[in-house]
This record gives sequence, structure tokens and C-alpha cells, in this order.
Amino acid sequence: MLSLEEARAAVTAPGRLFEMDEVEIHGVRTRVWKNALPTLRSLLEITRFHGDATFLVYEDDRLTFEEHFRRASTFARRLVERYGVRKGDRVAIAMRNFPEWSVAFFGAAAAGAVVVPLNAWWTAPELEYGLKDSGATLLVADQERVERLAGVLPGLGVPTIVVRGSGTPPEGVEAYESVLGEVGDILPDVAIEPDDDATIFYTSGTTGRSKGALGTQRNITTNPISLAYAMAAAGLRAGADLEEVMATTRRVSLLSVPFFHATGCHSVLVASALAGSTIVLMRKWNPERALELIERERVTMFGGVPTMAWQVLTSPAFDKYDTSSLTGVTYGGAPAPPKLVEKIKELLPERVPGNGYGLTETSSVTTYNSGVNYLSHPDSVGPPVAVCDVKVVGPAGDELPVGEVGELLIKGPNIIRGYWNRPDATAEAFAGGWFHSGDLARVDDEGFVYIVDRAKDMLIRGGENVYCAEVEAALYEHPAVADAAVIGVPHDELGEEVGAVVCLRPGTSLEADELRAFLRSRIAAFKVPAHVWFRDGELPRNPGGKILKTRLRTEILG
Repeated sequence: MLSLEEARAAVTAPGRLFEMDEVEIHGVRTRVWKNALPTLRSLLEITRFHGDATFLVYEDDRLTFEEHFRRASTFARRLVERYGVRKGDRVAIAMRNFPEWSVAFFGAAAAGAVVVPLNAWWTAPELEYGLKDSGATLLVADQERVERLAGVLPGLGVPTIVVRGSGTPPEGVEAYESVLGEVGDILPDVAIEPDDDATIFYTSGTTGRSKGALGTQRNITTNPISLAYAMAAAGLRAGADLEEVMATTRRVSLLSVPFFHATGCHSVLVASALAGSTIVLMRKWNPERALELIERERVTMFGGVPTMAWQVLTSPAFDKYDTSSLTGVTYGGAPAPPKLVEKIKELLPERVPGNGYGLTETSSVTTYNSGVNYLSHPDSVGPPVAVCDVKVVGPAGDELPVGEVGELLIKGPNIIRGYWNRPDATAEAFAGGWFHSGDLARVDDEGFVYIVDRAKDMLIRGGENVYCAEVEAALYEHPAVADAAVIGVPHDELGEEVGAVVCLRPGTSLEADELRAFLRSRIAAFKVPAHVWFRDGELPRNPGGKILKTRLRTEILG
């Protein structure tokens, strides 16, 4: 078998699709994919060559690449001509995974706007925060989000376009269909460069407020090439012919994660648009419905987060559906339990699972583990893609020897520019082109990365990052709460659930359901604690006043 370095050298050789170059990005010399498209606008233009092939499937709606291009280019013109959107203006999107999400995303990007995908699960105050923090000049939202924001939209003064609305839109809101009007195929005249700002994705905040991750055009167009490289390099290591692994095959992906996440947008939407692949959308996650769609649409790839893959494979209805079209199961966003790999081998024996590692700040993929790499290193998240460097450092910032555990630092053209309007947080997390991930990791002598733990006070519930400080901040807003700590509670399907240990003020009383009801108006439902323990006395703390969560978990969970 070829080594990682030998496979990398062969796949990235001069003249190959994955040939690399070196450019200066914000003063830092960085390896880049020579053949990556420069901007999302240029990527949208390329999609037109896929013509009448199906791009997006939602229920009984089907949108070809040509139809999608025409709608997105028309939407871009409407933003410029009707709403006065200019290069650098922020256009927010808040909706379910409807086909219109993609039209709005590519249309806004082609107009030179910075696209702000907001978490559709957020409450009204959280959505309001995202709109204000980003300085959005326009909002594209579905009916459900418009209704949720009804009490705050008039005060925000942000023009809104409602998608799949019903009835007469409220004041300040226009229907998507009337805005789009007659569809054409001419894009507005806007000059966009690779290192121009492209997106602001919000990532959960360690201090109770989400931070806007400011990504560039180059960041997001790097990702589809990185994914293709990882699969090609793994195929070559397995003994496949180089021309064979460089050939692309058309996929049909069942999208089970939201577009407003880096995985859904960068790794599925953008990658599929470039490759000419089909994306099958779901209104809401349901494993039985997923099986129906796998059979109906001849889906070749599904996964999302490990929880979703597990729910499909363990569904009582699994044997009722034809899953022979599947060629693989891929997942990321959370650690994959060993029993998931065993279940894939049992039910889909000829399909090799794959997983990857990345963050919002790394524009999705940093490492990827698939094929022979996964089989030989199933507990790893894989080697870094060729344009990314990783290193493991100690508390003083010194690089550690191979195999030692420390904080994982990442460098490459996928690293975002920083946090929107957060110079202090940017300076803390980004230095000299390196991003401090906050994850504890080790790298073996072959170059495979292993995520050991999280340095940040965070848990992952079904692929959703939940920062404990954010939930704790909401808990402290309740007048009866004197002290609180949030911990992760192991769960077979979700990986972790949110747990809260609460101390009440003297003379007060509070039930768990009352507390949850209070929190639901302040934080998204997935952040609300599934487990609440009320505790007398004080929470365990170190001499510096920091809660000893390891000790607390032991006391509570054993």
C-alpha cells in the first residue's frame, strides 16, 4: 500500500486536478488548490453546464441545474435592482432546507453580498441578535420564521422576503414569487475576488453569545476540492488506478443536516453544485422517511451526523426498503461510536463508512477518513487534506512530539478571516495563519489525526454544538437560580444530552418543567436541558472559583 505521502504526491502532481500552488493570504504564505474556482459566483456559472440534470429534490418538487441557475441569477439581479444590495452588504437567510434556500444563497453571493445563514431553530431573540449583530440589510425567511419574528421585525426595519408564505404578507415583507417575477439568465455586473468576504456563519458562543465566523470566497470554494482530494487519495492507496480515482461519479445525496451548518452548505450544497450531483431534501428529519427517499430517489450517499446514520440503520423499517443504491455512509460533526461502524458492516457490508473533521472556522473539511484509511484507522478522523497543515501544541504554544496530546492548530486556505466585529476573539483564536481549534488531539507517525477531547466547555448533542456557558447564562436569568452548571449526559443516539445542575436561592422553589418552559423562550430547543438536578448547598469549585465539572459529573452520573 502506498504511504499517505506517496498518494498525496501522485494525486497532486503537476497537471492533475489536485495540483497545488502557493499564494499570500492576509500576509501568510498558504498552499491552495490551483484549480479551485475563485468565487461562489463563478461556481454558480459553472453549474449551468450540468443543464437538465436534477439538482434539488424536495417532496414532489424538482429543480434542474439550469432552472436553479436562472432563478439564482434573477434573484441576484432583484437584490441589486430592487433592494439596492451592494458588494459587502449582508443578506440573511432563515428557513428550512427548501430549494429556495439554495437560490437565495447563490443569488446573494453572485450579487457580491455576504450571505448570513441563520440557525432556523433559533428563538426570536436569537434570530434578532443574528440580524442585528451581522448588520443584515435584507432577510430571506420562510413563513415559520417570519411568524416567529413578527414581534421584532417592525422594529428592526429589515426588508424581508418570505418563502412559501401563506396569505397576505405583513407590512415590510414581500412574497418570494412576486420578487422573483419573470426569470432570466443574466447576472448583475459585480466584480468579486477570491479573498473577498462571502459568508457569516454563527457558531455557538463560549460566553453566552454566538460569534459570526467571517468566511471568504476562497474558504468556501476550497472545500469541494478538498473533499474530492481526500477520496481520490484514499482510492489510490487502496490500489485503484490513478485515472480511475480522478474520475468523478455523479452522486445522489440525502441531506439530513441543515444548510445553515458548514457541513450542509460547504460539504453538501456547494460540493454537489460543482460536481453536478443531486441533493434530496427533507422538510424534517425522520429515519423512516429517509428510508423511503433512499428507495424512491436511488440515493447513493447519506449520513449527516452519527446519530442520524444510527437511527436509519436501527429503524424497524430498514428491511422494508431497497437500500441497494447506497454506495457509502458518511458522517461528521460528532464522535462516531464503534457500534455504528459495526452496524454499517452488518447491514451494508460492501459500503465503507467515512467521517471527517472540521469546524465552522475551518469552512468544514480539515481532515477526512474514508476507504482504506478508515478501515486501517477507524478511530481516527483521518489525515489532513493536502492544502491543510496541522500541529499539536502544549499550554505554552510549543509544538509537541508525535503521539502526544495537546491543542490542535490548523492552517490552510479554508481558515476563515476571523470573527465578525470581534477583534479580541479573533486575536485569541487566529495567529500567523493558524487557527486554535480548542480541541485536544494527537497525530500519529503516519499523519492520522485523533480527536481526544474538547478543551472548550462544550457538548455535542446530535451534531449540534452546545456551549455550556450559553445555557448557563440563560439559567441565571431565572430569578430563583442562584448557581448553575451545565454538563453533557451520555446518550446512545444523540451522543450527549444537555444536563443542568441547579442551586436555588433561599426561600424559592422551582420544578424542572417550569425551568425548561422558561428557557424555551430564550434559547433554541436543542439547548434546553433534558436533565435537571436541583442541589442543596454549593457547587464544587477550585480555589480560583471555577466549577469542577469533572467532579460534578462523577457525583451526578457516577
